[in-house]
Amino acid sequence: MVDTAADTTAARGAASTAAQPMLAVNDLHGWYGESHVLHGVSFDVAEGEVVTLLGRNGAGKTTTMKSIIGILQKRQGSIRFQGEETIGYPSRAIARLGIGYVPEERGIYSTLSVEENLLLPPLVRPGGLSLDQIYELFPNIRERLTSQGTKLSGGEQQMLAIARILRTGAKLLLLDEPTEGLAPVIVEQIGRTIARLKRDGFTIVLVEQNFRFAQTVADRHYVVDQGRVVDMIPNADMDRNIAKLHAHLGV
Repeated sequence: MVDTAADTTAARGAASTAAQPMLAVNDLHGWYGESHVLHGVSFDVAEGEVVTLLGRNGAGKTTTMKSIIGILQKRQGSIRFQGEETIGYPSRAIARLGIGYVPEERGIYSTLSVEENLLLPPLVRPGGLSLDQIYELFPNIRERLTSQGTKLSGGEQQMLAIARILRTGAKLLLLDEPTEGLAPVIVEQIGRTIARLKRDGFTIVLVEQNFRFAQTVADRHYVVDQGRVVDMIPNADMDRNIAKLHAHLGV
């Protein structure tokens, strides 16, 4: 048996690839016009993880999400998805890699029915959820297919916004404030949905201000303040860091 240097190099390369995060953001800067709003954001997300970005209003959480999906065009640094650098890609190319974005405003079209809203985004990759799987996950949607999209309740609109991304084949989901303004019973339902998606192999980055909700769904929490990641708290250590988290969030 011959142990060659090439074999050793290949083995090391395979191990490195296996350990590679699904999403790696490094020294990310972003601007709205001349306003510099992200100042070196860095964090990573492993495949199958649920990770939150916590912070006050205006901290840079949503801008970070928009940078990852390519909506914020004036940005620099590094954003690698499954090892591929995407910082220079337009949003349509990033979506085709398998990243789905659900904005805080949900983006439901008032002129389209629920079914038309659901079927609107194109399939970008194989492996998206079938309609039957979506209806099983969100039974309310099946019952309201012919309704006008914006006639749904806030919670139903949030479910529809998530559902249409799941159809596309995206495996990394960026969810911006999915519980904002929702009744506690609907927040619990969204939490169960996120837990189910995690079990099904999806990777999720979640922007939240409600750290108590975040604690029920996430593996790790990155704290964002003034356009920087200033702390990372494993979920298991959340209770021991409540005072520090309160200081960061101003609560």
